[in-house]
Amino acid sequence: MTRLKDKVVIVTGAAQGIGATYARAMAAEGAHIVVADVLDGSAVVDEIEAAGGQAISVMTDVSDEVSAAAMATAAMERFGRIDVLVNNAAIYASLKMKSFDEIDVGEWDKVMAVNVRGPFVCAKAVAPYMKDRGYGRIINISSGTPFKGTPNMLHYVTSKGAILALTRALARELGDHGIAVNTLAPGLVLSEGVVANAEMRERLTAPVIASRAIKRDQMPEDLIGPLLFLASDDSAFMTGETVVVDGGSVMH
Repeated sequence: MTRLKDKVVIVTGAAQGIGATYARAMAAEGAHIVVADVLDGSAVVDEIEAAGGQAISVMTDVSDEVSAAAMATAAMERFGRIDVLVNNAAIYASLKMKSFDEIDVGEWDKVMAVNVRGPFVCAKAVAPYMKDRGYGRIINISSGTPFKGTPNMLHYVTSKGAILALTRALARELGDHGIAVNTLAPGLVLSEGVVANAEMRERLTAPVIASRAIKRDQMPEDLIGPLLFLASDDSAFMTGETVVVDGGSVMH
């Protein structure tokens, strides 16, 4: 499995959940992985190395520009290049569903800092290294929710709508440098965090499945194929696009 052989991939929010699934899958395709997370990513690194791969864990607050720059520096020092950035880190499963007028400004700002500023500052951190080599892939993780206008999570839905715009504008700015920027938009995935959030599962699972053409739960593994496509040269002439993977709930 060498689709990403020797590519250096940074995955933010990869210490657990879907991010860890991304990291393991890309390592299995030959990539060298930087597990960037506010949590300790050493367990994921150990898994990758036990399977014969190479990986490092870098404690990273994606909302902080200095921390994001240190993440990129660590990747360069260990592996000498940065080929792919997966902007996965986000606040979602820990949120309580509530009417927009019950969301306080502090919570709104926290979600925006991680979910919108995070991909922005991480892209800023890696872009110079990608430009130097005339090659790069930036994959921003959005959601199917902006297409639906999902209620009772206005801050999250707004943040993921911003990712669509960020991807398109960034693709225009980086295209001349050989850097492709695309969005992967999952539906409701049974990640560790969603499984642990009983309210979210109870209120969202049944209506989401009913809205799908393929009527089943979405698992993290459903995202691996599309992610590898966007990270590899299979998508070399594709940029500014959104790939929705949700079993046909959103068809845009």
